[in-house]
Amino acid sequence: MKKLILLFVITLTTVAVKAQTSQKYNSLYQRTEFFDSRGNMIGYAKENTLYNRIEYFDANGNMVKYEKQNDLYNRKETYDQNGNQQGYEKQNNLYNRTDKYNSNGNQTGSKKWNDLYKRYDVFDARGNKIGHYKYNDLYQKWEYTESSY
Repeated sequence: MKKLILLFVITLTTVAVKAQTSQKYNSLYQRTEFFDSRGNMIGYAKENTLYNRIEYFDANGNMVKYEKQNDLYNRKETYDQNGNQQGYEKQNNLYNRTDKYNSNGNQTGSKKWNDLYKRYDVFDARGNKIGHYKYNDLYQKWEYTESSY
């Protein structure tokens, strides 16, 4: 019985720890850094003023993707390191949320501000909540937590 309880506690702890990432702005390097649940840096984002875009890098400094504002279509477009469009985000004023689309124009999810809990709730294409972003005032960083249901 003790082994069963211990196994349950270890599994629950693993699921709870695995589901959280965070991001924090580093003023020394002028970039936003992303961390896993153990505090290890997994990547960072930096503004490239020459190309007027935000570039995302892995922990080794290799560019993974970049985002650029498209003023003609009023949306933020995402490209891979080779310049191929991966998708885009657009503000949906009717539902007061940000919708995310893939490169074919199919909706893949959305993000909406939750006034009650003071956080951004993240939904998949079917409208199921998959997680949320919440600002941690103590550590001055945004934390993402996946929904466990």
